[in-house]
Amino acid sequence: MSMRPRRDSWPTILATGSHVPPRVVTNAELSASLGEDIDAFVSETLGIRERRWCADDESAADLAEAAARNALDAAGLGPADVDLLVVSTDTPEYVSPATASVLHGRLGLPYTTGAFDLNAACAGFVVALDLAAKYLAADPRLDRILVVAVYAMTKYVDRSDKKTVTIFADGAGAVVVGRSAEPGILASEFRSDGSLSGGLGVFAGATAEPVTEAMLREGGRNRLRFVTKYPAEVNLEGWPAIVRDLLDQVGAEVPDVDLWLWTQVNLSTIRLVMETLGEPMEKAHTVMGKWGYTGSACLPMALDDAVRAGKLSPGDLVVFTGSGAGLAMGAVAMHWNPVEVAP
Repeated sequence: MSMRPRRDSWPTILATGSHVPPRVVTNAELSASLGEDIDAFVSETLGIRERRWCADDESAADLAEAAARNALDAAGLGPADVDLLVVSTDTPEYVSPATASVLHGRLGLPYTTGAFDLNAACAGFVVALDLAAKYLAADPRLDRILVVAVYAMTKYVDRSDKKTVTIFADGAGAVVVGRSAEPGILASEFRSDGSLSGGLGVFAGATAEPVTEAMLREGGRNRLRFVTKYPAEVNLEGWPAIVRDLLDQVGAEVPDVDLWLWTQVNLSTIRLVMETLGEPMEKAHTVMGKWGYTGSACLPMALDDAVRAGKLSPGDLVVFTGSGAGLAMGAVAMHWNPVEVAP
C-alpha cells in the first residue's frame, strides 16, 4: 500500500524521544553475581557492556511516559495535539487494561484521542510505525500519532539464568508521526513463522497457563526462557532478504541507504549482515553497548540516539528492521524529513 495519504503530505517522523531507567548494570556486576566471567562473550559477541534495569518501583508505564514526553517536547507539541496513541510492548503494565490506556491518562490526552496496545514482540515498533503511517494515509482527520515502544523485560528475567540476564534490559522509545510535504515513511515488509513461537517467551501468566502456587514455586514458566535456539539463518539470511524486498518497493538500492537500524540484540550478527549487504558498519548505528537489549523499544531508542549524535540529515534514507519472538520480523523504509510543527 502506498504510504502517501493525499497530494500535499506524506506520513513522516516529526520528532523522537527515549528514556532508560537510572540503574546501570555492568558486565562485571553480572560476572560477580553469576560466579563466572561473562564479559568476553557478552561484550565482544553481543556488543553489550552494560545495560539499564528498572528499579523495584519502576514499571513499563513509567518508562513509556518519560519517552513519550521527551518526543512531544522535541516536536513542540502538547497532549491536546495527539490524535492517536499506539503503544508497542510485550511487557505490559497489566494483562488488562492496555498500557496505552494507562499512558493516555498519565499524559492527559483528550477524550477524543484513541489509544491501544499492539504486541508483535521485538518487531513491535516496526509494526506500530507502519500502522501509524497507514492510519494517516487512510484517515484525513488524523494529523499526529504518538507511537511508543516500551520494554521492561527484566521484571521477568531469572537473575540466575546467564542466557537471559546478560542480554535483556529495560527502556522506551517514542516517535511523533505526522504529515510532511516531503517524502517520509515509504513502505514496509513483514515476515512471520509461527512454528518458532515456542522458542522464546514468558509462557505463563495468561489464559494458557494461569498463575498457580505450584508454578510460582517452580519459577520457570513465568520467567523469560530460551526454550529452543533460533536458527542463525533466521536473521543472517532473513534480514538481507527482507530489506532487499523492501528497497525494491521504493526503487532504491542497498548503497542508497544512509542509516541502517537493526534489532539491537547481537552486534556480531549486525556485522555479518552488513558484510553480506556490502555496507560499512559506519552506516549501522548501535546502542546495545550502553543500553543492552530492549526489545521493541530498541529501534526508536537507536533512532533517537542517532538523531542526538547528529547522524541524520534531511532526506537521508533510513531502514528499520526488527525481529524477535514469534517469529515476527518487519522492516520499514523512510526518508528522514522532520518538519517544524505548530500546535
